[in-house]
Amino acid sequence: MPDITVNSAVSKDELFIPLINFAPFLSNDPTSKKQTAQAILDGFQNAGFIYLQNHGISSSTVSNVFAKSAKFFARPQEQKDALGWYSPEANRGYVAQGREKVTDLEELDEVEALRKSIPDLKESLEIGRDDEEGMPNMWPPVDGDEEAKVFKDVMVEFHNTCKKLHMQIMRAIALGMGLEEGWFDGFTDRGDNTLRLLHYPSVDKKLFKREDGLQQVRAGEHSDYGSITLLFQDSRGGLQVRSPKGTFVDATPIPGAIVINAGDLLARWSNDTIKSTKHRVVEPPPKPEDATSDKYPPRYSVAYFCNPNFDRLIEAIPGTYEEAGKKYKGINSGEYLVRRLTATY
Repeated sequence: MPDITVNSAVSKDELFIPLINFAPFLSNDPTSKKQTAQAILDGFQNAGFIYLQNHGISSSTVSNVFAKSAKFFARPQEQKDALGWYSPEANRGYVAQGREKVTDLEELDEVEALRKSIPDLKESLEIGRDDEEGMPNMWPPVDGDEEAKVFKDVMVEFHNTCKKLHMQIMRAIALGMGLEEGWFDGFTDRGDNTLRLLHYPSVDKKLFKREDGLQQVRAGEHSDYGSITLLFQDSRGGLQVRSPKGTFVDATPIPGAIVINAGDLLARWSNDTIKSTKHRVVEPPPKPEDATSDKYPPRYSVAYFCNPNFDRLIEAIPGTYEEAGKKYKGINSGEYLVRRLTATY
């Protein structure tokens, strides 16, 4: 029987984020699958976060995606600006530093005030499924640019790879909740998900020592919008998760592991039996080689934001509402995401 031992990735201030081996779920042993599924569900219910190992995505694949991402962000600014993010309905394209402000606020004037006072220090490229009519991805032109062609091929393949893992994790959640393993398949098979490449440029250390008392961050405190997020970190760190005590705890990168968190729509879908936990990105933890520099080095990450198919109505999952009643009215998945993105941008 495969090893289903659950270790600790983070344990501080009453925040316990488990490190889970996914290989037993991918096996054909029913007992191992059920035990792994339960560990995953428990992690989402208690912390809203898990770390997942042996998930089936090779380290070489992830390294290649990071390398191609870094080359994209090294392109001239005018090339990137020509690929600009164009609508919340599409959620595709390049986002320059200072445009997005991740927050839980939904009032546009409040978001704008926060954006001006504490801007997010990052740039990104949003990539959706590459076959949606009227919603084109904003790829660098491939004519005469072999690097641009390779970039597109790598990202399309990685989007599809992450879609398959998304479906597997949702199958684990279903099994953990006592549902048929494929209960979520009809909600995840279109792949209405967003692959986000993120670059946090090198910044002066003094920028994080503000005299106005405000907390400068690279990405503000927020919860994610959709069902789950797959986060691939580089070795720099900087991600922090809010603990039950209200403190922010470092979610230190673990080689080969994906950090996965539940989003607001999954919390709503589960009638709040699953947590969508707030998190942020701050200056990276200091390393000896940084001591003599007046700058923090750049940070890269890759996030895959998973959503239910945009044409599906999201209502409380069976087994989550029969005793306490439904906390939320049904809502269309796509409309919900557009509303949240409209506030963010």
